[in-house]
Amino acid sequence: MDLHSYFEHAVAAAAQACLPWIGKGDKVSADQAAVQAMRQVLNTAPMAGRIVIGEGERDKAPMLHIGEELGTGGPAIDMAVDPLEGTTLCAENRPGALCVLAYAPRGDLLHAPDIYMQKLCVGPGLSLCPSDMDLPLDALIARLSAQRAPAPLRVLMLDRPRHRAWIDQVRATGADLDLISDGDVMGCLQTVLSLGEAPPAYDLYVGIGGAPEGVLAASGVPHLGGTFLGRLHASTPDEHLRAQRLNITDLDQIYSSHDLAAPTATLVISGVTAHV
Repeated sequence: MDLHSYFEHAVAAAAQACLPWIGKGDKVSADQAAVQAMRQVLNTAPMAGRIVIGEGERDKAPMLHIGEELGTGGPAIDMAVDPLEGTTLCAENRPGALCVLAYAPRGDLLHAPDIYMQKLCVGPGLSLCPSDMDLPLDALIARLSAQRAPAPLRVLMLDRPRHRAWIDQVRATGADLDLISDGDVMGCLQTVLSLGEAPPAYDLYVGIGGAPEGVLAASGVPHLGGTFLGRLHASTPDEHLRAQRLNITDLDQIYSSHDLAAPTATLVISGVTAHV
């Protein structure tokens, strides 16, 4: 079995371990089951593996934690993992829960701090440039809508109080807007994933979500023809310190997908709950 097959097996095992917990209201047990199953497979892989994004810088997770080394020896591999992205979605049997893993040669994934990141993600046929991160959202939507016309632009965003002004701006433009409760990685991927001949469900994903999830999304979006931009969003002294510990001092830097995950990175996912 080649190394990639181990990663496929790892996310599939994590998803399988979640099945008994779907709809049971226990997101902690669902997450623990996914973590244990994914780690068990990864630890048998022929690699010198290292977790660079894992179960949390703040919660001191006992498994798949940042810095944990896994594997039986072989090529030096960095991994970003979210064994169950959308724990609440799984616990409540709502669409969008995933088991997610990205891997790349050592040094090819950004060690993102466990803080927020402002994100823009568009699907194939649409373009973004770094200055769009500071463009008023209604102006950005107007520009992207001109590229998509005559069909209205389809926008996806996390339903969070911090996004209220952006939500109002999107609605004022006449663009179609859907809000999701959780699932930041899947939110980005929905701008590039399609079923059969149908186009992706959304044109633009925008919002402020987790920086680790930004690295995971950036590992897959460009390979499917999309564009991802991100900028760290630190609002407290503790968040600034967490960035500094990872030698990140320029919090104004705008990251392209390849700044976060080199083209050598591969994203591997397995669905847990339905995605429609």
